[in-house]
Amino acid sequence: KSGLDPGGAWHAWGMACLKAGNLSSAREKFNRCLKPPMDLNQLNHGSRLVQDVIQYLESTVKPIFIADDDYFATLRELEATLRTRSLSLEMMCEGKIQHNSYYQECLFYLHSYGTNLAIISFYMRHDCMREALLHLLNKESPSEVFIEGVFIPSYESGKLHMLENLLETIDPGLESWGVYLIAACKYLQRKNYYHILYELQQFMKDHVRAAMTCIRFFTYGAKSYTELGGKQTWLLKIKDHLKVYLQEVSRSSGRKKMAFTFRKKMSATDVSRHINTVDLQMEVTKFLHRCESSGTSQMTGSSLPTLFGNNNMKMDVACKVMLEGKNIEEGFGIAFRVLQDFQLEATEVYSRVAKQLVKQQKYSEIRQLLKCVSESGVAAKNDGDNIILNCLNEFKNIPAEDLDNLIQDMDSDENKIQAYVMCNKLRSAYLVSVRQEKTRAVQLVQHVRQLAEDSGDDVVKAICAQWL
Repeated sequence: KSGLDPGGAWHAWGMACLKAGNLSSAREKFNRCLKPPMDLNQLNHGSRLVQDVIQYLESTVKPIFIADDDYFATLRELEATLRTRSLSLEMMCEGKIQHNSYYQECLFYLHSYGTNLAIISFYMRHDCMREALLHLLNKESPSEVFIEGVFIPSYESGKLHMLENLLETIDPGLESWGVYLIAACKYLQRKNYYHILYELQQFMKDHVRAAMTCIRFFTYGAKSYTELGGKQTWLLKIKDHLKVYLQEVSRSSGRKKMAFTFRKKMSATDVSRHINTVDLQMEVTKFLHRCESSGTSQMTGSSLPTLFGNNNMKMDVACKVMLEGKNIEEGFGIAFRVLQDFQLEATEVYSRVAKQLVKQQKYSEIRQLLKCVSESGVAAKNDGDNIILNCLNEFKNIPAEDLDNLIQDMDSDENKIQAYVMCNKLRSAYLVSVRQEKTRAVQLVQHVRQLAEDSGDDVVKAICAQWL
C-alpha cells in the first residue's frame, strides 16, 4: 500500500528462514529480491545482499550431510541441491564442500547471483584451488579475475608452488594459462616483486624474460663495481637462461613449429649477441673490480654504467675502463672491444677520455692514448688530430711544454696550424704555414697576419708582412 520496495522485507524473511534452518524456504524468499549481476566478470563479490547470505552460511556450518538430510528434505530442496551439484559437478571439491549442505547452499547462491570472482574466492577460501582454476577456465574469465581471485591469495599465503603444480596438472603445456601468466608477470613487475617474478618466469620456462630479470638483479642498486663484482653469479644465470633458450629453439626448429605463444621469442643471432654482451660485461666487471680494489679508480659518477644500458651508457663504460686502469694502455683492449662490438662512435669516446686526462693533468697519458688509437688499426687518418683539437677547444690553459708536445704529435700540418691559432700561438702557426706549398702558404700566412693584426701582435704581423 505504501509503495515501498519489498526487497528489504524479502531479504529479512529469507535470512530468518536461513537462521531457522529452512533452506528451501530461504531460496524461495531470496529469489524475489536477489538478482544475478549484469557482468559476471566484474571485479567485486556481487551485491551486498548476496555477500550477507554467504557470510552467514559460512559462519554457521553445521555438520548436516546430504545423505542424512534426505529424510526431511523437501522434494524441491533436493532438486535444487542436485541442480547446484550439476552446475559444478566437474569441479567438485573433495571433502567438506562436496558433502556439507551449507556449503552446497553457498555454491547455489554464488552460481545463481554471484560474480565469477566471488565463486573463485569461495573455492580459494576453502582450499579448493583446482576448482577455482577450472571455473576460471570454463567461464573464460579475464586475467584480472585470475590475479585478484587466485594469484594474489596464492602468493600471500605461500601457496605459489601449489598453484604452479595445479596449472601444470591441468595443462602440462601451460598454453591455456598463457594470458593469465603474462598478466601475473606484469602485475609483479608493477609491484616490484622481482623475486616472485623470477620464480614465476622460471616455472613458465620463459627464459628470455627470466634473463632480463637477472639483468635487473645484477644492476639494481649497485653503487660501485666492487658491489657488481659480488653479483657476478647473476651474469652466469643470464648466460644459462639464454643457452637453454637457444637449445630449445634449435630442438623445435627441427620438428613441427612449437606454439610458444606466451613465451618471449628472440632470434638466435640476437641471443648470441646478448651472450657476447654478458661475456664482455664479465670482463669489464672483473677489470673495474680489480681497479677499485687496488685503489687506481678515480671516477665517481652518480649512476653506475653497464653494457646493459643504451649506447650512451656503453660509451661511459668504455671511458671508465680506459681511465680507471694504472694507465690508458691497461684498459684500452677491453674498451676497444666494447667500441667494436656495439659499433659506438670511437672518436667521441676517445675525446671524452682525453678531456678527462686534461682535467687530471695527465698529459703524457693523452699521448699514450693517441699511440693506442693509431696502433688499433681501425683509426681514420685524422682521428688523433681531432682528439687533440677537441681537447684544445675546451682547455686553453695546458702548460706550454705539454701543449707543444701534443701539437707536435699531430699528423697534419693544417691541423697543427689550426691548433696553434686556437691557442693563440701565432708565431708557431706562421712557422708551420711557410713550410707549405707556395700558393697555400700565401693563404695561410695572410690569415695569420690578419689574426695578428686583430689581436695587436705587431711582431708576428711584421714577420708575416715581410715574408709575403
